[in-house]
This record gives sequence, C-alpha cells and structure tokens, in this order.
Amino acid sequence: MGRYAAHSRKHIWRTLLSIVGAAALLCSAYILYLDWLVTHQFEGRRWTLPAQVYAAPLELYAGLQLSPLELEHELQRLQYRRVDRLERPGTYRPQGSRIDVALRPARFADEARPAAILTLVSGANAIESLRGSDGGELPIVRLEPLLIGSIFPIHGEDRIVVTPQEVPPLLPQALKAVEDRKFDTHHGVDPTAIARALWVNVRAGQIEQGGSTLTQQLVRSYFLDPRQTLWRKLREAIMAIALDAHFTKADLMNAYINEIFLGQDGDRAIHGFGLASQFYFGKPLSELDLAEVALLVAVVRGPSYYDPRRHPERVRQRRDLVLKLMADRGIVKQEDARAAARRPLGVASRPSGAYFPAYLDFVRRTLRRDYRDQDLTEAGLRIYTSLDPRAQDQAERALERELARLDRLRKYPESKLEGAVIVTSPQSGDVIAIVGSRNVGYDGFNRALDARRSMGSLIKPFIYLTALETGRYNAATVVQDAAVDIKLANGKEWRPENFTKQTYGPVPLVRALAESLNLATVGVGMDVGLPKVAQTLQRFGLEHPPAQVPAMLLGAVDATPLEVAQLYNGLANGGFHTPLRAVRAVISEAGNPLKAFPLEVTPVAAPEVVYELDRMLQQVMIRGTGRAARAVLPADLVVAGKSGTSSDFRDSWFAGFSGSHLAVVWVGYDDNLPTGFTGSSGALPVWARLVAGLGTISWNAPMPESLADTWIEYPTGLRVEPGCSEDAVQIAGSRALTRCALGYDRVMRSIVLPTLAMASLLCACASLHAPDSTTPQPPEPGGAIPPGEPLSPWQPVPPEQPSRPSQRQFRLGAAATALVTQAHAQATGGNYGLAAATLERALRIEPDNPLLWIELGQVRLSEGNPSQADGMGRKAVALATGDPQAQAAAWRLIGESLRQRGRNEEAVDAFRRAETLAPH
Repeated sequence: MGRYAAHSRKHIWRTLLSIVGAAALLCSAYILYLDWLVTHQFEGRRWTLPAQVYAAPLELYAGLQLSPLELEHELQRLQYRRVDRLERPGTYRPQGSRIDVALRPARFADEARPAAILTLVSGANAIESLRGSDGGELPIVRLEPLLIGSIFPIHGEDRIVVTPQEVPPLLPQALKAVEDRKFDTHHGVDPTAIARALWVNVRAGQIEQGGSTLTQQLVRSYFLDPRQTLWRKLREAIMAIALDAHFTKADLMNAYINEIFLGQDGDRAIHGFGLASQFYFGKPLSELDLAEVALLVAVVRGPSYYDPRRHPERVRQRRDLVLKLMADRGIVKQEDARAAARRPLGVASRPSGAYFPAYLDFVRRTLRRDYRDQDLTEAGLRIYTSLDPRAQDQAERALERELARLDRLRKYPESKLEGAVIVTSPQSGDVIAIVGSRNVGYDGFNRALDARRSMGSLIKPFIYLTALETGRYNAATVVQDAAVDIKLANGKEWRPENFTKQTYGPVPLVRALAESLNLATVGVGMDVGLPKVAQTLQRFGLEHPPAQVPAMLLGAVDATPLEVAQLYNGLANGGFHTPLRAVRAVISEAGNPLKAFPLEVTPVAAPEVVYELDRMLQQVMIRGTGRAARAVLPADLVVAGKSGTSSDFRDSWFAGFSGSHLAVVWVGYDDNLPTGFTGSSGALPVWARLVAGLGTISWNAPMPESLADTWIEYPTGLRVEPGCSEDAVQIAGSRALTRCALGYDRVMRSIVLPTLAMASLLCACASLHAPDSTTPQPPEPGGAIPPGEPLSPWQPVPPEQPSRPSQRQFRLGAAATALVTQAHAQATGGNYGLAAATLERALRIEPDNPLLWIELGQVRLSEGNPSQADGMGRKAVALATGDPQAQAAAWRLIGESLRQRGRNEEAVDAFRRAETLAPH
C-alpha cells in the first residue's frame, strides 16, 4: 500500500513537471515569437504614411496686389507669430511699410528651400520690393504651402513623422518627467512605477500619474488593441522588454513621439506630436514653446478628456500641472514655468488640415486615375495642388452668408437650401476653390462634383456662339422673339414661353442673350441646328452627349457645377479648352517627382467669335439678368456672365468671369423641390459677393485685329454714333446692320420700332451716314424664323471705323524674367518637365503675356509634344494683338509644330505668315 502511494506521488510529480516543462516551453516559444514580432515589425517601415496634401504656395514679387494687412493675414494663416525681434523661423516683424519675415525651411514640388530672412516693402495695395538677408533684391519668393489635409487609410490614422532633429528638446524631457521618470534606466517595465503611481494618485485624490512606462504605452498603441485584459497587459510587458532589449532609448523615444494617439478629427485619428502640433497650433513641432509643449504632453493622458477645444479649462489645469512637474524636476526654471502658466492655451480656432473636404475629394478622384488607394494612404506622398486658401475662404463665406439670407425667403421652410461653388483661374485651368455644401466642413455628398442638375439658361451662350460661328449672325443681328410651335418626333407640339410670358418682337442678338429671351433663343437654335449646338457643348467640355431635342435649347441638359465650370472656362479663356485640374505635382516621400499634371491648351473656337460673345455676356451684367450684381461689385470692374434657371425654379445658377477668375454657383434643394428663386435672385447674390471679395481684375482680353468696336441701339440693333442715344451699347464686330443718324428723335423711333424695315428706311433718309445700299433688309416683324435662312449677313465695317489696336511690344516683368531664366537652365539640362513647371509659375503671374506661352510651347516641342506646342502658339497669337514680333514668333512655333506632325503645307503657310509679320 505504501509502495503504491509512493509510486503515485512520483507519477503525479512527473506529470506536474511535464506540464510545467511543456508550459515553460510554450511560454518560451511564445516569448520568442513576440520578440521576433517586435523586431521584425519595428525594424522595417514603421508606419503607413498618408499622402499629405498642400495648397498652392503664395508667390511674392514686386507689383503683386497685396496690402500689408493682407500679407500679415497670409503669414498668420501659416501660423507665423508677430514678434518684436526675429529669433527663429516662423516669425515676422512689421515696421511701418516694411515687414521682416523669418521664413521656415520648405519643400516645394520642384525644390527645397532653407530657412531665410526676407524683407518686404509694401505700398498701400501692392508689394514694392523684396530683399534677402544680404540686402540684395529678390525677384520672387514663395511662402511655404499650407497643409490642407491628408488622404488616410480606412482605419483613419494620420500622422506627420518627425526626425529627432525636428523635436524640441523640452518634449522628451517633459514626457519623462510626467509619464516615465525612469525611462533612461529601466528595461521596458518599471515595477516600482505602479506602486508609486498608486500612492501619488491616492494622495492627490485624482489621477496624476500612470503606472505604464513610455515603452509600454508605445507597445500598446503600436502592436495591441485597446481591450483592458490581464492577458493583454502580460503581452504588453513582454513586448516592452523585448523592444527595450533591441532598440536604443533614443529610437524608442522618437517612435513614441511619432506613434502616440493625441486627438480625433471626425474620422481622422491624430497620431504623433508632429501632426498634433499642426492640428492644435497650426505650426511645425520644432516651433513650439514651453507652454505649447506642456499642453501636448497634458493631452497624452486622455486626448478626449483633455481635448483643448472642448474642455479648455480642464486641459489648462493639466497643462499647469505638467509645467509644475517640469519645474520641480529642474527641467525649466520656476519663473519660466509660472510665466508659461499665465499664457492662454493658444489653440487654433479650427484644426489645420481640416479645412476643405470638397476640394480634397476632387484631389482624391484625380489621383485615383493613376494611383492605387494603398499608394495614397501608405506611401507618404506629397500632393501639391492649386487651391488658393484666400479664394476658398471667400467662397465659403459667400455661400454660407447668402444661403442664410435666402433661407428666410425660401418656399419650403422645412427644407434647407443647399449650394455649391467652383472657382478657377481660366488661363491655367487651375481649380482654386471648391465648396460642396453649405456645411463647408462636412465630408459627405459633394454637390460641386456630383449634383447633376438641369443647366437652364446657362446653355444659351453656347447656342449664340454656334450662331456666330456660322458667319450669318453678329451681336447686332435682329432676331424674332415671337411665339413658335415646334412639332416633336412623337407628334406633339412644343410651345416654349419667355419668363415674363410676353413676346418682344424683333430684337438684336445681344439683347436676346442679355435678357435671356427664350423664344428668340429657340429660333436661333433651331436655325443653326441641334446637332451643331450639341457639338459646341462637347467641344467645350460637356462630358455626356446631350439629347438633341428642342428642349435642349432652354437648358434640358444635366451637368454638375464642375462640368459647367469647364464649359465656361473655355469662354473665359478666349476659345481655348484647358482641362480643369486640382493637382499640380506628386512627390515621393524621398522628394523625387513622380507625376506632373501639366497645363494643356487646345483651341476649340475662333478667338474673334468668342471675343464677340464675351462682349455680349458683358451686357448681361450691365443691362440683363446679371445687372443686380453691380450693387455689390466695384463700379469699374468689367465682368461677363450668365444666369440660369431650370423649369419650376428647381435650380438657380450663375456662371461668370472677370479677367482673372471664373466662378460657378448652384443653389437648390437636394430633393429637387422648387426653390422659388431664379438664377438672378438665388445664385447671383452668392456669385457677386464672392467675386467682390476675390480681389479680381477686369476682363480685358485683347480685341482680335479682324474686329472693331461698334455702337448700336440696344432695343433695336440699329447702328448709332457714340452719344447718339442713351440706349446705345458698344459691341464688337467686323460688320454691322444699319446706322442711325445722330440726334434721331426718340419719339419717332418708338413709333417705327415695330417695323425695322421702316426704321432702316427712315435712317437712310436722315441724310447723315446713310447705310450702304448693299445692306439687306431685316426680316419682316412678327414672322417666324425660316429654318436655315440667314437673318442678317454681316457687312464690312466702313473705313471711318478702324478701331484697331495700337502697336505695342510685350515684355516680361522681373519675376517672370527670373523664372524664364531658371526654366532655360532646366531645359538646357534636359529636365523639360521641370522647365515647363517653372514656366507655368511665370504664367500664373503674367497669364496674358504671349511671350510666356511661346516659351512654354518651345519646351513642349523639345519634349516631343508638338500638338500642345501648336495650341500654345495659337494662344500666343490670340494674345499678341498689336505686337508683330510676338505674333511672328508664335506663328513660327505653330509652323514647327505642324512640320513635326507631317502637315507640311500648313507649316509652310504658318512660316509665311511669320515672315510677313516680321521678316528675318
């Protein structure tokens, strides 16, 4: 019995030892696995780095229209601090008309720039000079681009990785003082820290210290899930010991600084102190002072609980505690800590990088044509865009303010009006602002890109453009605004009406467009033909072929605000199609260029025809449906535009342009309810307020040499002399209908107005300036427009009306000259892409200078793109009116581009034109 019991005990011990041995073996294997996992993951690429998206940098040069107050605002947008003495980058000092700026180091798409000192002298409204630290003149300087957001993965982690050199020395010291006093001596886990933290917290009556080391916090954030379990705490301790064994303390501290969670911005998780510094203070981590460092360390304990925007007083108390601990540990002086505690939190009013969700949406869609989502969310790309923060702010404010006003007048109080805005620079095709909702911070349905709505009368300029292209119409051509019945393919009849339900009889084309007369427009459209109108729309950029039905002529064509902006950009750009673009360049994490999105120019309409139409669109703003904007816009600002209203007032549109900006506004309900607003009463006020705040310049395109200014009577289209009539308007054309004698009696005109034939006869009898006998009579009043029959052929302008542009010679300004010199050097080195990007910078400064278009065309030729060189040459010809030397250079560029494409006969003709203009 005893022998059996002893045997049983030995068996039990052997079994226990076997179990313990197996458990030890399993534990050892698991520890080795964790050790391998930690080493393997931490030695490679430690983080998936979201693509960082940047706005366009502000280019500073002598002559730039920017007041000292506006310049100071731009510096503050980049979180430059106003100081009495420049001490470090990121500060500026105003001294009367002079501003000294300590520029930060910056990375641009084409180069990196070190920190530098800049001195600007400004007049009341423009920069007068720029000088460097050595006192030498600088032709052009760029401020660093504003970080506007990230393209982060589904899990939402966003970060800006910083190197140890970019970390202020106070930050690691503060973290160790508050979170882990023995960080430099323990081996990943500090057993005494738990007991000490428990004792401190009990005495204080609140949580002041935690038991986990910084290494454990790093493991918890980097490797593990947030569940609070004993098993997770055990794994955390083992992995912390393994990390400490394999990596240096400096490496672990830098990893902690880049990894730790410090806040939430919607779906975006703010990780690392680099991004937290931008998120809370809008500036680089290296520029934080003592109080700001202490605030970020305070947030570590609980980013939600200590959110400085939601709980400022709570985080202030925690910040002051951090400052006290730093002073008690001898890291800072007591007086410095007390001074920092007296300072306000200094948190930016809204997060940096969370400004423009609609614009970032457009950027993402653009990039997904060339990049996988994984590349955009993990590879640390730097995306440089065309966004202009000033224009974006103005667009947001205009939409928010005017929709709030319109809400008080809306037809359906239970629904909220929505809106969208697109702003472009017409010559370059840069999209500089997008607003996709009245809630500008909402990253949801982007109406600017996705709301396909009926265009309404926005389509009318393209109908009139098609008519002008036939050569049978001009701005003075009299057309009939009369009731018309059109038989449809299904046998039914379509009877359009004017907005006023009235008819206006014979009217000149310019008036029909300015007052948006439906019946006159339908007559013109049916005369030129629906297929031709559809072709015009597609030439200018309409993505989907419109249904060729008569209702198309009154806007039964669906388009997004972005598509409308593309269409009107061609009108604002003189008949040249430039694809709208948000992205300028993509740069790798290492700084290598990956992809450029170059400027493209394709002629889609004759410049003289578009010029005449643009002059007609100016009358929309003076006498027509856009005239209410004059109450808001500067009196001397020349703009052109068109309103649009869809059936039952469901959509309110306005599209218009100045010399430097195009803006498209849509207002409506998401559920397509009637708004009760026309384009003039709904969208136009938004557009006018936006344009008034943009600092835009007047439309002043050069008049083609084949055209001349002509004065006509607005109601009748009759030719008059300047001052002949208070109803006279100036149009552009090479031919005119009839002329009215000076002093022609207004009463007599009102009597004969119904019959233009009689008016023409009376003007002929007035003895002064009798019309040419070959001028055909206008159609009989009240009659329908015969399809295919010319209404009023154009006649040559008489010799006494030359109105030709004077001779001139284009030159480059100092900033553009410096950039052209830089581009020449780049092209000489074979870097044509970089040279083209540099010339595009110059074109944004002087977009109407044909010399720059010729330079860019030459680069396009050198890189093997003759078709684009041809387009840029033709653009230069259109701009070079009055300068035969520039025109000749442009025609030589066109000739060479044609020759390279094998179109030799056309090339010879182009070279002949050049030789005629400026013989070699």
